[in-house]
Amino acid sequence: MTAGKKALLAGMFCVSLFNAGERALAQGKMSFVVKPAQIKASVQPTMWGVFFEDINLGADGGLYAELVKNRSFEFDTPMMGWKEEKKEGQDGSYLILNTGNRSKANRRYIRLDSRSEKGYGLTNEGFRGMGIKKDNGYDFSVWARQADNTRSRIKVSLVTPEGAEIGTATVSPEGSEWKKYTASFKASATEPKARLQVSLDGKGTVDLDMISLFPQDTWKRRPGGLRADMVQLLADMKPGFLRFPGGCIVEGRTLDERFQWKKTIGNVEDRDLIINRWNVEFKHRLTPDYFQTFGLGFYEYFQLCEDIGASPLPILNCGMACQFNTAEVVPVDQLDPYVQDALDLIEFANGPVSSVWGKKRAEMGHPAPFNLKMLGVGNENWGEQYIERLKIFTKAIKSKYPDIRIVNSSGTDPDGARFDYLNKELRAMNADIIDEHYYRAPQWFLENASRYDNYDRKGPKIFAGEYAAQSVRIASPDNKNNWECALAEAAFMTGLERNADVVTMASYAPLFAHAEGWQWSPDLIWVDNLRSYGTANYQVQRLFSVNKGNSVVPLLLNNKPVAGQEKVYASAVLDSKTNELILKVVNAAGKEQSGDFMIEGKNAKKGTVTELSSSKLDAVNSFDQPQTISPVSRPAHLTGGKLTINMKPYSVNLIRLAL
Repeated sequence: MTAGKKALLAGMFCVSLFNAGERALAQGKMSFVVKPAQIKASVQPTMWGVFFEDINLGADGGLYAELVKNRSFEFDTPMMGWKEEKKEGQDGSYLILNTGNRSKANRRYIRLDSRSEKGYGLTNEGFRGMGIKKDNGYDFSVWARQADNTRSRIKVSLVTPEGAEIGTATVSPEGSEWKKYTASFKASATEPKARLQVSLDGKGTVDLDMISLFPQDTWKRRPGGLRADMVQLLADMKPGFLRFPGGCIVEGRTLDERFQWKKTIGNVEDRDLIINRWNVEFKHRLTPDYFQTFGLGFYEYFQLCEDIGASPLPILNCGMACQFNTAEVVPVDQLDPYVQDALDLIEFANGPVSSVWGKKRAEMGHPAPFNLKMLGVGNENWGEQYIERLKIFTKAIKSKYPDIRIVNSSGTDPDGARFDYLNKELRAMNADIIDEHYYRAPQWFLENASRYDNYDRKGPKIFAGEYAAQSVRIASPDNKNNWECALAEAAFMTGLERNADVVTMASYAPLFAHAEGWQWSPDLIWVDNLRSYGTANYQVQRLFSVNKGNSVVPLLLNNKPVAGQEKVYASAVLDSKTNELILKVVNAAGKEQSGDFMIEGKNAKKGTVTELSSSKLDAVNSFDQPQTISPVSRPAHLTGGKLTINMKPYSVNLIRLAL
């Protein structure tokens, strides 16, 4: 055969293959090639994590299991959450007393004066009611003292909206000195809208403060701890990191309202309460009873990280209040206390018990270090004033703790003048990690699945710190956690994973929302006083996180990364611990599509396909139907080392193959 004939036949063969490929695509059949031997990048343990901010009653009224609202009468309106309870034949009055000591965190207390043998008291409404479970134990506590040498007992009762008593206990304060008194009891019924009655039994005068009620079934059954079902949803995700405490909470509407970590540790009764910045942020969702008690403080955040196996990522104020609100900044020559807070936090987390802040950690019950490796400076701050302050923080932190990696803000948006300026400045600073945020329409996420394909491999790493597809528009109260948004996020996440040499961390935001106390939607997990469920978005996040793998390998269609061809998006990783190949394949098309997956150079023996799907893009999970969109698994069928799967319309397909 002549060289010319060979060339002609080769050309005809290539054309034939090309045409066959085109026909296969036209018929909805695609041929994917996976190359397990070509390691492209390492997947960091921090790849998929969670972001927590006290928004939507996320902490008080949510994750922090305290059932009493305004337990120490420190809200701007001291009796908010409380009301006088006078039953037939009862007579009495109350008085709010303020010590006037502005340096003291807990300045107010209440004096109850009963002038009747039948008693007198108050009722607390809780956070949109109190969720009480039948046969569960409840721990009551109060700081109290007798006034005027009286001896009055305090009766504590849980009551239904109709007034039926479903749990009760008594405590008997003694003497004129403040002491803490406790009592425990079981509930006789389940009630999502219970109230707490605190009353004097007979005549007398008693001073009360820090009136508290916790369920006993907290996470790890810690007294005064966290709501177990909410923590369990986080633990089930096996997150690589937990970012806390926010978010805009870090900045505050003003610098006076910023989050100050040192005021959130130590004895709970000594922690400063402040207004929550989401209290009045949205006119359509005003929440005047939203405050931060800091019962969930930095010690508890670190402890939670340890509990769920997540690396801690605290974010600190950089000397700037929220630029959407007041845009206050501390003068640069007065920035030292803010910088010192950052240095002291590292010592609190990692320092020996012989150090000042390491000793405080040990005194709270954790002598061992928390193994802090990274720290954020600023939240969504931008502009020259941010860079100026960031440089001061960076120099101080790196001088004392060179191994601590610093997370840096790229502003509020993934593009535009703010982003361009910060991106340029941070790269010139050789920043460790750049935090990018994206709250955009689902279509944006589909179109940006290849966003990081051409990022500088030698530049700063990327933290996809806050993202969520918005079904209507940013900050709309009509946004839904529907399948269209979750599907688009999954497609985008394949692009994050494919570029794991650049993107080392990612987290959806916000995390929690109370059904009757939210300010922002969409949110990953919804709760009421007794129930919680993961949204469709949660199911996507969990699927990616628990199937993280540790090495990225090529997954190609027509020799190109799969980032939207035929509305399909995909990534592939190896799990060296289990010797498995993990494929994540998103079919964003409204039709079923079939794919052949050729595993190059490896013999895939068996596997599973786990699917998330819905034929309705507006489908959502709910309290009554929490599993509407949830994973369904089936065996994967391989023939001659080739896997063929039919992908449902609008589906996320997780494939694990044993090699």
